Amino acid sequence: MLEQIKQWIEHRRGVKIGSHDPGNLPHAKTPGEQLLTDCRLIVLDLETTGLNAAKDEVIAIGAVAIRGGIIHLGDQFDLILRRPELDIRETVLIHGIGPEALTQGHEIEDALLYLLEWMNGDPILAYHSAFDQKFLEKTLKAQLGYTQPHTWMDVADLMPAFFPNTKTGGKGLDNWADYFGLEVSERHHAASDALATAELTLIALNKARTEGVKTLKGLHDKLHYHRRLQNMHRY
Repeated sequence: MLEQIKQWIEHRRGVKIGSHDPGNLPHAKTPGEQLLTDCRLIVLDLETTGLNAAKDEVIAIGAVAIRGGIIHLGDQFDLILRRPELDIRETVLIHGIGPEALTQGHEIEDALLYLLEWMNGDPILAYHSAFDQKFLEKTLKAQLGYTQPHTWMDVADLMPAFFPNTKTGGKGLDNWADYFGLEVSERHHAASDALATAELTLIALNKARTEGVKTLKGLHDKLHYHRRLQNMHRY
């Protein structure tokens, strides 16, 4: 993947920063009757300087694609952004990304443009997706002026939607990974967490197939119904 982005950046070299046309960037795909077996799904994870989207920033992006019920390791995204101006003293022990890595990272505009081209408007899944969505949308708007809404689905909802009575001991990524015997090689590393989330997604998609959920719209509707039930149970 690193070689691919090097080639892409080489192709872009000489293009003035900020000269891209947001209108020519890929358009987000709307959930419809696309078969899940045919869809390309993006499973994404971000590392940030903190938890507050209003003041904290994205420093690393990891993602992997699922297509045809398979995680394609040759179709993934794993980049640290060049952000030497950021103070990461409070979070470096969590994500392990230090000042040197941020100094040597990829230029933000190049990385984000490549990310958008790589995602190609495909639906995005993440664990506690509201967090990643807020940070990514904020960063894309600030850096590229890009405001197109993508389809996001939360794997933290996906798992209990298809495994409602499962006793995992908690609602976190680690709880579900432990329950299904998945190995997470390096927690709080964007690419590693994205891969673990993708493995959980595959488990849920296999269960969805046995329940007759075959389309992207069907999956989206299942999650919407699950969230409505959860909200009803709060009152």
